[in-house]
Amino acid sequence: MTELEQLERTIAAAIAAAADEAAIEAVRVAALGKKGSVSEKLKTLGAMTPEERQVMGPAINGLRDRVAAALAARKAELRDAAIEARLAAERVDVTLPVRQAPAERGRIHPISQVIDEIAAIFGDLGFAIAEGPDIETDYYNFTALNFPEGHPAREMHDTFFFPPDGKGERKLLRTHTSPVQIRTMEVQKPPIRIVIPGKTYRQDSDATHSPMFHQLEGLVIDRTANIANMKWVLTEFCKAFFEVPSVKMRFRPSFFPFTEPSLEVDIQCDRSRPGEVRFGEGEDWMEILGCGMVHPNVLRHGGLDPDEYQGFAWGMGIDRIAMLKYGMPDLRAFFDADARWLSHYGFRPLDLPTLFGGLSS
Repeated sequence: MTELEQLERTIAAAIAAAADEAAIEAVRVAALGKKGSVSEKLKTLGAMTPEERQVMGPAINGLRDRVAAALAARKAELRDAAIEARLAAERVDVTLPVRQAPAERGRIHPISQVIDEIAAIFGDLGFAIAEGPDIETDYYNFTALNFPEGHPAREMHDTFFFPPDGKGERKLLRTHTSPVQIRTMEVQKPPIRIVIPGKTYRQDSDATHSPMFHQLEGLVIDRTANIANMKWVLTEFCKAFFEVPSVKMRFRPSFFPFTEPSLEVDIQCDRSRPGEVRFGEGEDWMEILGCGMVHPNVLRHGGLDPDEYQGFAWGMGIDRIAMLKYGMPDLRAFFDADARWLSHYGFRPLDLPTLFGGLSS
């Protein structure tokens, strides 16, 4: 066996053993590259006699051509095999349902949805959104809201207290969003028109109560604010929120330390169908919120003169009105993080509530 035949056999074995395109490229460089074994043979032709060149030239060039052809064929085989493997790995079963995009699959929690609905309604009525801290002082949560020390009304709120600090003062988790009323009056001159959605905390837990829940507070302070204005605002809110053309409301005397007079509000409803409540129709009544004229002592704590300014305020549970509107039977499910529940009761993330497009469309 000649030297060229031995070289060709060695290269052919290397080509056959190449397992991928990177390996076949390494064989090509080793054989036909600048310093490849076949290229080195071609370089020897210049030092041969004409007679030797006449014999060895065609032999070496023939070897180069056969190696190049073998390399190209093997490379094509490997490319085809790679495509077949990729097709097998990326095969799609067209009988399976199409996977939803994240924007289609995701859901907005009903509480977030209802807060957005509330913001849309009151924003249209000229109200701003206000916020405050969840951890409050006794002053803002009770004293400034006309809960004097030792007042029995403090016992209406099962409060989460923190341990006393170095000064002996105990901070607490706010039991209502009303402290934001005081904080707003301290930094903003009337007229004030705000709504305050936020988290509140009380030691209570059952199907309709949670240790952490969401509350909506509303406040209007002006020189001429009165109960008639308050009734109109609450009526317009209920019509827009429950998406009914008209609704009857009943205002009953009640007691809250921070308002005088204080009122409970019942809304007309129909509960004749089991497990369903319809608002704006029927002969039944359901208590939905509390309200009243801001107590003069609260105005004074907020730095305002009650002889010059007056106002009204109201509060309601966001979780409760969400349950009433969307037919959710148990408040505790709001906080269970159950993806199945959220998929059923949640809202599409891009369907933002608007008054002209429909709050819950």
